[in-house]
Amino acid sequence: MKHLAYLNKYLFKYKYHLILGILFTTISNVFAIVPAQIVRYAFDLVKETIDLYFLYEGFAAQETIRETFARSILVYGAVILVMALLKGIFLFMMRQTLIVMSRHVEYDLKNEIYQHYQSLPLSFYRRNNTGDLMARISEDVSRVRMYLGPAIMYGLNLVTLFVLVISYMLSVNVTLTLFVLLPLPFLSLSIYFVNTIINKRSEEIQRSLSGLSTYVQEAFSGIRVLKAFVREKDSATRFEAESNQYRDKSLQLTKVDSLFFPLIMALVGISTILTVYVGGRQVIAGSLSAGNIAEFILYVYLLTWPVASLGWTTSMVQRAAASQERINEFLTTKTGIVSVKNLEKPIQGEVVFENVRFVYPDSGIVALDGISFEVRAGQSVALLGTTGSGKSTVATLLCRMYDATEGRILIDGTDIRDYSLSSLRSQLGYVPQDVFLFSDTIRNNIAFGTRDTSEEQIIQAARDADLYENIQSFPEGFNTRLGERGITLSGGQKQRVSIARAVVRGPRILILDDALSAVDTKTENAILNSLKRIMQDRTSIIISHRVSSAKLADRILVMDNGRIVEQGTHESLLELNGVYRELYEKQLQTEEV
Repeated sequence: MKHLAYLNKYLFKYKYHLILGILFTTISNVFAIVPAQIVRYAFDLVKETIDLYFLYEGFAAQETIRETFARSILVYGAVILVMALLKGIFLFMMRQTLIVMSRHVEYDLKNEIYQHYQSLPLSFYRRNNTGDLMARISEDVSRVRMYLGPAIMYGLNLVTLFVLVISYMLSVNVTLTLFVLLPLPFLSLSIYFVNTIINKRSEEIQRSLSGLSTYVQEAFSGIRVLKAFVREKDSATRFEAESNQYRDKSLQLTKVDSLFFPLIMALVGISTILTVYVGGRQVIAGSLSAGNIAEFILYVYLLTWPVASLGWTTSMVQRAAASQERINEFLTTKTGIVSVKNLEKPIQGEVVFENVRFVYPDSGIVALDGISFEVRAGQSVALLGTTGSGKSTVATLLCRMYDATEGRILIDGTDIRDYSLSSLRSQLGYVPQDVFLFSDTIRNNIAFGTRDTSEEQIIQAARDADLYENIQSFPEGFNTRLGERGITLSGGQKQRVSIARAVVRGPRILILDDALSAVDTKTENAILNSLKRIMQDRTSIIISHRVSSAKLADRILVMDNGRIVEQGTHESLLELNGVYRELYEKQLQTEEV
């Protein structure tokens, strides 16, 4: 229970739901027990009335006895009916408190996990796959809710019913009580073992279903490649094999599941037989009445489900504990990306890297090795280099997705770690190398990082990204809905939407991380011409492997193996006859070809 102790704060938060749930559970069980006692009185009344009825045969009193008996039975029946209705009302109220409490906690826990996920650094997401993150916030939280709702409810029901019923049964007849309860522990243990097998096979089915779903999702996402390589039959064969595995596991579960209710009924039947046999002998001996036997049989049925649910509840608690342990593993993961002074102020855009070294924490790769450079406010600088030279890492550190291993990054003379994260990032415009678009309209994708953006601003951002004409050609214009990850658009169009999304914010620092890699030369020139106007009076960092993009900047930094090997203007770097000139001539020859 140490892992589930994390949830105690939520139980305290919803303590009134819990207290009322306990109260309603107790009251509903009282109304469940009273009818059994009324049945005892009714049985005894029937026996006594029958004896009296035949005793006064031929006398006028016989009719009086019959009428009195009929009224009494009618009253008993009405009382039992009222008790059943009251029990139903309080059972409803019990579920409206305990089950509703579990739904509230589920809601709060999911929000807590989701908010915590968003606070964690990129290194966390590099270590953990998306499927695992989804499983913990959905399936694991659902299992925890089963502990907070049904498990607590059935546990409380079992305890209160046992205290009320067993204490009363013992007060009536100890021997009969012991015989009635004899099969119930075996019932609970049997249900526990059967339920353990059911849970184990259910988890196997879930894993099989997860694998099947993942395969189908991957197949449909890559349907173009699948068709292009004529692999439909192979794909269908593999799908059939995965489906057969899922079917076989489901059938195995069904076989075990079919034992559940027969096992309950068998053990209930044994309790009933023992009640009738042992109780019958005591009725003959005169120590009990026939009504007591009927009463005890009803108690057997009252106790059956709570006792049977004990094994099920125990299993739920075990599964919830395992799930909460998995949830706690992530919730106790702390982010190192925290603000020291939490400064919130407008930035001008001066950027300084002072001997910055960065090693990726998950892989140990040295991405930057002691780089230093300065970008004045309103100035543009281009980072040029081959793949793996560390260009994108500069953008990642500037957005503070990671913190530098050594050295300092200053913005307007203030250490970047002193700024509030939200304030800092809200003043940056970042176009990542790997474009991600949401399954939403083009308008909402462009306006994603802003609030209260006007239609004119969205249109102007689309024009600046040389995207407006493309959007106008779509039947629904800016209301065109994009498919998953923006699959509706071409690679170049997706990049231009991403540029428009960064530009519409009016950022003080604009970071373009290889933002034009998927567009042709003509479109690149059109966007670059628009960017010249956008970049005026705005600090701009252009990361690219194309010299054509780098020429737009006031200064060019050439990177190689995490170091700055050359820097200067386009013309001065050509005169050096170094790495930059080599890249320039290679790309020039490629364009000519």
